[in-house]
Amino acid sequence: MISWNEAGAARSARWRSESAVPPPKRVQLADDRMTADEAFRLACEGTALLWRGDFHNARQLLLALAKRAGRKPRKLATNPQEAFNLHRQAQGQRARVLAMLLLPLNADYSVPLRRAPDVREACAEAYGPGEEDSVVSLRELQGLIGAHEWRKKGVEIPALGARIHPHYGVFSPVRGEYVSLVNAAPLPSKELAFDIGTGSGVIAAVLAKRGIKRIVATDQDPRALACARDNIARLDLGKQVQVAQADLFPEGRAPLIVCNPPWLPARPSSPIEHAIYDPDSRMLRSFLSGLAAHLTPNGEGWLILSDLAEHLGLRSREELLAAIETAGLRVVGRTDIQPHHPKSADETDPLHAARAAEVTSLWRLAAK
Repeated sequence: MISWNEAGAARSARWRSESAVPPPKRVQLADDRMTADEAFRLACEGTALLWRGDFHNARQLLLALAKRAGRKPRKLATNPQEAFNLHRQAQGQRARVLAMLLLPLNADYSVPLRRAPDVREACAEAYGPGEEDSVVSLRELQGLIGAHEWRKKGVEIPALGARIHPHYGVFSPVRGEYVSLVNAAPLPSKELAFDIGTGSGVIAAVLAKRGIKRIVATDQDPRALACARDNIARLDLGKQVQVAQADLFPEGRAPLIVCNPPWLPARPSSPIEHAIYDPDSRMLRSFLSGLAAHLTPNGEGWLILSDLAEHLGLRSREELLAAIETAGLRVVGRTDIQPHHPKSADETDPLHAARAAEVTSLWRLAAK
């Protein structure tokens, strides 16, 4: 719960934070009369601002806070790993400041502010049915709204000739190069495949479109499971694809096992970041160590991995090859592709050098 004083009385409401940040201890009411400089000073000091003014003015204030948060001079890094750590540190500091601008939500998720949009459907998709008044940061609410629009619009996947509709909290397949790799690699069999950590279900759908008769797509996140099932149903692939809750591998063996684990060995700061950051490469190592035991004779495991971690000094190519060797696996082939996302061409990005050199690979692995 989050608590504050208003009109001489103690008030409280449910606190909502996707990244499990505890509710701020100091809360001050704010409205259209507050200046951006004052709001920034209070936010930096750890005082949250519960907005009681116009919704659009709250959005303008958040933009002003973001501009001020970006003015802090960056420390120059001496190597790529330090650049990554400083970048993550700056991201965290900026996020903490911007999260201090709070909005009230009624029990039905309506926003009791002037000119507020209708966010009830977006909140219900992310949080489930509304039951009580709550408070959320404007920045998180904007994330919910953006996710809701992506879910409605979907992401065009050329390999499918259709769209994938990502749910809130599930990684969106906006970087299509890894999908292209899966669509082009030679299939060892069309009988059965496992898609490990399916997320939105896009890889399972591509494998089904390529003619694999049966695919078992696993995940352990409830949002990912719901998202994958929704997309498989939309694409009318339910007869080929079974979505199952599992920690990595399902029961049995398959001639093809595909995994696109998080690419960077670092600690995620929110649930959605679990699709990007894999602490100590745990999922990658678990997939490799269990792969041989779940492959049929002459089967292949496809590991989809970017080398961005190598360019950032977070994991070396030698470490990856050693993990493959230790798992009793051998490399039977590798296909590379260079990504073309906007950040790879953005020279102002602090990680530009690493992003510009990044290559995404599909490693074809087999048991020794």
